[in-house]
Amino acid sequence: MSAENPVRCAVLGAGSFGTCLAILLAEKGHRVDLWARDGRVVEAIGRHRRNPSYLSDFVLPDAIRATTSLEQALDGKELVVSVVPSHAVREVWGKGRDLVRSDALIVSASKGIEVGTGKLVSDILMETLPSEMHDRLCFLSGPSFAREIAERRPTAVSLAARNENYAIAAQTLLSSPLFRCYSTADVVGVELGGALKNVIAIAVGIADGMESGLNSRAALITRGLAEITRLGVALGANPVTFLGLSGVGDLVLTCTGDLSRNRRVGLEIGRGKSVEEVLAGLTQVAEGVRTAKSAHELAQRLGVDMPITTGVYLMLFEGKNPGEAAIELRSRQLKSEYE
Repeated sequence: MSAENPVRCAVLGAGSFGTCLAILLAEKGHRVDLWARDGRVVEAIGRHRRNPSYLSDFVLPDAIRATTSLEQALDGKELVVSVVPSHAVREVWGKGRDLVRSDALIVSASKGIEVGTGKLVSDILMETLPSEMHDRLCFLSGPSFAREIAERRPTAVSLAARNENYAIAAQTLLSSPLFRCYSTADVVGVELGGALKNVIAIAVGIADGMESGLNSRAALITRGLAEITRLGVALGANPVTFLGLSGVGDLVLTCTGDLSRNRRVGLEIGRGKSVEEVLAGLTQVAEGVRTAKSAHELAQRLGVDMPITTGVYLMLFEGKNPGEAAIELRSRQLKSEYE
């Protein structure tokens, strides 16, 4: 499978990231079925070649066909890119497992930790899909705003698979001079980096909204990386992964970039809006909100110290005042930087 030999592709999820990856694949010469739940989105793409809800100013290539039929989207596809919100992964793939080819290469770009179970998307997919497909599961993460990919701005990401040969296969299919993929076998590290950076971005957004300053922003990003790494190591990840694209790279982008939905959620809270107001006004999923709850519960279960994540959880779900949370975070017992 290569860009010179077009393959049949499906992209599940017609949000911003799903749409930009469908464009990327189509521009590489592949035929793409783009699956969406919303019939209005599918109809608009068919009529006007634009997604009316996400990246609506981009004309979609003719090689993209939109559909609400999961069966049609998955039928005979050699490559499936799954970009549904993390809380919908179990439901969508519960239906999709009997529709997808057993030899399909599946690339997941969903980021989050399941509420209640504390499971990563990789865990959910391995529970849902037959064991013979597990090695062919790949996980994409890294510093990558959808709009910039669609604008053909240079981007680099990580692709992980427990059998790295399949990550390399996905790397070949997805990479271009403007979208560079690096392969790894550290699925847990890549997934955790992609999920938890959204929580830290909310914290940084809150601090920026409160005008805490650039020193504070840098401290939160750095100490956020430390607690992400602690949880990752507890779950078996390679700590070096968090120094790469899916770790510090994605963390810095999401915490500082104005296109970050999670950062924007934090900014509004830091500027005085209630959590309820901010969440009610969202038009796109901010994965960090759900992930704050699941990551907090997972850290407690494993006995991993994650004070920034805990603070975000308390503000989002327990009504903690942002000013009080900041004071408590700064007043913790002093310790070595390496603890």
